[in-house]
Amino acid sequence: MIPSAIEYFFRKRRSIQFIIVILWILAVVYLLNPIVENHKFSTLHKIRKDGHITVLTRNTPHCYYLYRDEPMGFEFELAREFADYLGVELKVNIAETWETMIPALYDGAGALIAAGMTITPKRQKQVSFSDGYMDIQQYLIAYRNGPKVKKLADLSGKTIHVRQATSYQDRLEELQHEGMELSITLHPDMPTEELIQQVSTGQIEFTIADSNIALLNQRHYPGAVMALPVNDQQVLGWAVHPQARHLKKRINAFFKAIKETGRFDELYNKYYGSITSVDYVDLKAFHRNIKKRLSRYSPFIKAAAKEHGFDWRLIAAQIYQESHLNPRAKSRAGARGLMQLLPSTARSLDITDIYNPVENINGGVRYLKKLYDRFDKADENNRLLIALAAYNAGQGHVQDARKLARKKKLDPNLWESLAKTLPLLRYRKYYKHAKYGYCRGTEPVRYIKQIMIYYDILKRQGIEYGEVQARLRDEG
Repeated sequence: MIPSAIEYFFRKRRSIQFIIVILWILAVVYLLNPIVENHKFSTLHKIRKDGHITVLTRNTPHCYYLYRDEPMGFEFELAREFADYLGVELKVNIAETWETMIPALYDGAGALIAAGMTITPKRQKQVSFSDGYMDIQQYLIAYRNGPKVKKLADLSGKTIHVRQATSYQDRLEELQHEGMELSITLHPDMPTEELIQQVSTGQIEFTIADSNIALLNQRHYPGAVMALPVNDQQVLGWAVHPQARHLKKRINAFFKAIKETGRFDELYNKYYGSITSVDYVDLKAFHRNIKKRLSRYSPFIKAAAKEHGFDWRLIAAQIYQESHLNPRAKSRAGARGLMQLLPSTARSLDITDIYNPVENINGGVRYLKKLYDRFDKADENNRLLIALAAYNAGQGHVQDARKLARKKKLDPNLWESLAKTLPLLRYRKYYKHAKYGYCRGTEPVRYIKQIMIYYDILKRQGIEYGEVQARLRDEG
């Protein structure tokens, strides 16, 4: 009896110990569970359950930006294709700085980073990268009229400006460790595009940029040239949390599929293909094209301009700037026809055939009138120029420029004020406070300048191009 009781007691004790061990394990799992739960955002199951995927990126020309109030950017369009591939909605989360993107990924602010990120050993210790989707190479960007650099050894004694905490900084430090005597000036979270612009104007002599970014900016900053490569080829990849293995697998399958279908090449060519280093207008070609083409469309231009109260020669000048009077013109951003309407804008204007000259002209002039009506605090001349800027860059960016003008004690109803503030929206110092973010603010300024040159020519000489030839054609 007693041995049986003792034996029962020890069996009971072992059971209790076993239960305690199990409870201890469960407690540990429970305590760790918030960490595991924190990364459920990156699982395919949760993405599909929620019906959307959030992508971390930056507000830059090669990642994500707004053009005529439509989202654009190579990384954005790739991410949108991926969301379609998964059958979910795309949401975009703009990281405050480059350095905060990886912490934001860990905090669950997004499922992946799509921001043209170079795959480096240093970054691979922090995140898991997809297969590379684009080959790039770091290039020295030099001032066109500055000292010539033909080989890496020529960098000795030079000062090179780069954004802090980048692969550019890593490469330059490698060169220093190899014995090259060069100086590095670091800029906290300054976009590479801004440094290229400073090189183009001669403010600084050198910076470093990935080849895709350098190509994207060549036509905008012709004073900056791609001097020479500073490293071997690298690849760009999307970054996910190290635990997001299934998501990474799907990303790799997506890149393989989009390259096989040719869609990747379409997007690449849209943003990086056929980029020229000089963007200028040949006035001789303008005269030739006006004489040859304007008479075909001048009756429709005049009718639309008269209906909405515009000088038809101004509309003709705008059309030439938009499409060189080519009714089949299509921009890299997807704008189409004589007045380069985006499909979404055309739909809002009930245009059924965006390439039809009459529909395109009527819709474009009607859209310009809508913008014109929104800026009714400005006088007639300034109102027109502001409306043209909104037509080119989007009314959201123009409103940001007007708000910035007020902060700088400038009159927001004067085009002269906006011609100063719109270009400032290229710089993070300003666009980080803007509702619509980054804007290539020099483009609407250049756009209007060109239109007014064409308008002046048409007022002085071009009337005959549209009127006389149209009459001769009708009489013939």
